[in-house]
Parts: sequence; C-alpha cells; structure tokens
Amino acid sequence: MTEVLFYHLERQSLDEVLPLLLSKTLQRDWRALVRCGLSERLRALSDAIWSWREESFIPHGMAEDGHGEHQPIWLTDGDDNPNGADVLFCVEGARPGDEELAAMDRVIIMFSGHDPQAVEQAREMWRRWKDREELELTYWRQDERGRWEK
Repeated sequence: MTEVLFYHLERQSLDEVLPLLLSKTLQRDWRALVRCGLSERLRALSDAIWSWREESFIPHGMAEDGHGEHQPIWLTDGDDNPNGADVLFCVEGARPGDEELAAMDRVIIMFSGHDPQAVEQAREMWRRWKDREELELTYWRQDERGRWEK
C-alpha cells in the first residue's frame, strides 16, 4: 500500500517545509525524489535545502550535478528517478503518474493554501484517489502553533 500525504501549506512556505520533511526522510534511510512542476524553481529549492539550517546537511543533487544514482535526494522537473527513490515529493503543481503511485512507499503532495488553483488541483487528486484500495490518503495542515496535524 502506498501512503499519499497531502501537505496544505498555509503558515510556512515550501522552502521552509520541504527541507524539514526531506531531513526526516533521510533519518528513515529512504531515498527521495522531488518533482517540481516549475523548472525555474529547481535552483531555488536546491538553495533552500542547502541553507536550511547551519547545523544540518541534506545531501541532494539535480541533473546539472550528475551522479543521480548516488544522490539520496534528487530534484527534477521530469519523470526521471535515477536514485531509485522510495518517496516522491510533488511540488509546484507536479503530479505523480499512476505507475509511480503503486511503485513508491510514499507520495507527498505539497500545495500552497494561498494559491486557489493549487488547492483545487489537490482536491481533484484527493477525489480521484480516495476510493483506491491500494492508496492510504492523509491530509496535513498546521495548527495555530505551527505544528502539523492530521
């Protein structure tokens, strides 16, 4: 069964939340693929991951870096998965393919609550997938103190 987690970003930006979730992914010894729907945002996401916290190191790469098979986290705007990721993060409007839904341990859909089109896209995916037995869907949002709750 594939877990599909929807993260509704209202209090923090993608650049703030993504590194935290990637750090937790690495702590579990999982490999991650971050698929970005906007190619022009790849460099900014990479920079946000590198500079997230001074005391942390989140190793990752993109096509321009090469050696994808050695990267625990791979950022892309395409359908490639050179690192054999266990977890797929879909950001900036990216969507998983049906085959990926079955192949991944986890798929994480991150969308901005300040973007009506992104909210509607997430709702549409939820409606389409909610009755699929091989998928376990959960919805996450931040409370007033900034803590994530189901």
